[in-house]
Amino acid sequence: MYLSKINYKKENVVQVLSSTIKDIIDENTVIVCIGTDRAIGDALGPLIGTMLKNSDFKYPVYGTLDNPIHALNIYESIEHIKNSHPKGNFLAIDACLGSKSSIGNIQIREGPILPGKGVGKKLPQIGHYSIVGIVDKIDENNRFSFNSVRLSFILELAEIISLSILLST
Repeated sequence: MYLSKINYKKENVVQVLSSTIKDIIDENTVIVCIGTDRAIGDALGPLIGTMLKNSDFKYPVYGTLDNPIHALNIYESIEHIKNSHPKGNFLAIDACLGSKSSIGNIQIREGPILPGKGVGKKLPQIGHYSIVGIVDKIDENNRFSFNSVRLSFILELAEIISLSILLST
């Protein structure tokens, strides 16, 4: 279920996102950013994690450029995070593929992220809530189209999402 869905170019995007996030963040919140910096389109999560950490965000943040959570370490990472925060209210963040018309949309949903789904991988889900940025279109012929995304676009999405999270606390 969508709690919020808005394009990053909308004038009031940060206000809309932060007011939605304000309703889901509590003292048990743990931010889990999924992705890797080895593919520009998939770097959204680690960029947001790094921005939050560098801003002295008051809640635990996992998944940064220095310590990303990706397909090769996701099982151990999620197990460690859940063991470290047994009462955690997990907010997962990831890049996502979608229709061409939805590129640039930021969605806040109730429910977990399904990492790797857009590239045909079955990985463990995480999150009571999730934030996804749609960074490219689904291309059945090229499941790794994340590599054609511009870094400036990913950086702008990351800044908007990070600022929205910071303003909500």
